[in-house]
Amino acid sequence: MSGLMQSSNAQNWLGSQGSSSGLIVKRTVRVDIPVDQFPNFNFVGRLLGPRGNSLKRVEATTDCRVLIRGRGSIKDPTREEMMRGKPGYEHLNEPLHILVEAELPVDIIDARLMQAREILEDLLKPMDECQDFYKKQQLRELALLNGTLREEDSQMSGSVSPFHNSLGMKRAKTRG
Repeated sequence: MSGLMQSSNAQNWLGSQGSSSGLIVKRTVRVDIPVDQFPNFNFVGRLLGPRGNSLKRVEATTDCRVLIRGRGSIKDPTREEMMRGKPGYEHLNEPLHILVEAELPVDIIDARLMQAREILEDLLKPMDECQDFYKKQQLRELALLNGTLREEDSQMSGSVSPFHNSLGMKRAKTRG
């Protein structure tokens, strides 16, 4: 145990030179997902984003770890049912929620956890699709990642017009 403590202290000294307190603490905040109020909204997809990038961005911005837990947190319902009750999967008996974990210096941890909570709570507000700029950005990013993004005139206009797609995206080609 002392070997682990020493490496942690060495990391504290190196990692918190500008910090007023070298004490590193670990805290967790729970954010409930309003699935009961909005049963048809895809909260997990909105939180994860294309290939998990949206969630990774929240983690990188806040230095917090974000975990989606509870019923519906595993993509495959059959696998989720199989895992329910097994050690490490006790959370599957709880409603869908997010755990935000941070292990940071004591003088900044609360601000980082609050920042992560605010970002996540903002993402958990269901919106009408035609007004959901965040989802449009995610779809644009997905098209970019898949190599299917086609911009009509390479402009990113902020205006929403029925005649001009503000993201410059066309419908994906389908075979058939």
